[in-house]
Amino acid sequence: MSRYIARRLLFAALLVAVSSSAALVLTRLAPGDFASGLIGTSGGFEAVARERERLGLDRPIAVQYVEWLRGAVRLDLGTSLLYRRPVTELLGQRLANTAILAVAALLLATLAGLPAGVFTGSRQRGVLPGVVRLLSLVFLSLPPLVTSLVLVLLAARTGWFPLGGMQSSSSEIGGALSWLTDLGHHLVLPALALALPLAATLERLQSQAMADAVSQPFTLAALARGVPRSRVVWRHALRASLTPVVSVYGYVIGGLLSGSLIVEVVTAWPGLGRLMYEAIRARDLYLVAGCAAAGSLFLAAGSLASDLALAWTDPRVGRA
Repeated sequence: MSRYIARRLLFAALLVAVSSSAALVLTRLAPGDFASGLIGTSGGFEAVARERERLGLDRPIAVQYVEWLRGAVRLDLGTSLLYRRPVTELLGQRLANTAILAVAALLLATLAGLPAGVFTGSRQRGVLPGVVRLLSLVFLSLPPLVTSLVLVLLAARTGWFPLGGMQSSSSEIGGALSWLTDLGHHLVLPALALALPLAATLERLQSQAMADAVSQPFTLAALARGVPRSRVVWRHALRASLTPVVSVYGYVIGGLLSGSLIVEVVTAWPGLGRLMYEAIRARDLYLVAGCAAAGSLFLAAGSLASDLALAWTDPRVGRA
């Protein structure tokens, strides 16, 4: 088991290193840079060259990468060219906002997806299970961009929820309760945009696992002894069917924390995804590399959590 954990930790470290390094190098090699975008074509080549020299962007890419790598080993990811603040400081603020969004989306998806999967998996026939499966197929097929735009359009037409952002300008006047209420009001749209396809995924996984568990000999024997079907499904079969879902939960959490870029941009949620979008637009190579490192770190942590959960439920995996 210790060798298995060591291999997974090594893989996680390599994933973070390769992702952040690739983001830095590709941003540096892309046409244009922060200096040219800041000054523009009207400023002249000499002004752009002076700005590149001032920012250190005129140095060879190998020199820039080695200097950045030395700082990254000390957890110093450099200073953002766009915000003129340490990258780690910016990441800390935005990661907290993304974590709030990810936790809310995960709770919504779990509360909706798992019971729906138990329902459809334990009832293979019927109109209502068919409707649930159809809705899952629709939400699973819709890209996050489409889901976000539809929800924003619905909010614009009805006025039920804010169109974007995380807080209203007057939210802090009424105290902590008013702040939390306003945060929850702004959280509905982006959380739903992330939760709907995730709930559909969990429903499909749980439905298949529940269908397999219901057909197992121990559940059939319990039904033959007269145990109520609801008790067999929700007590015995549910416990046996959770292993496939548990094994992917880490990937789900990592994906939520690292892959909410589209939803955050559309709903103007000030999280890691929107910060990454702003960094790419400005050609802020240090901030791009930092966002890529943070996203890959969460993805690697989620992958490690899933592997450990799978090894705990199936000891054969830990011996591999």
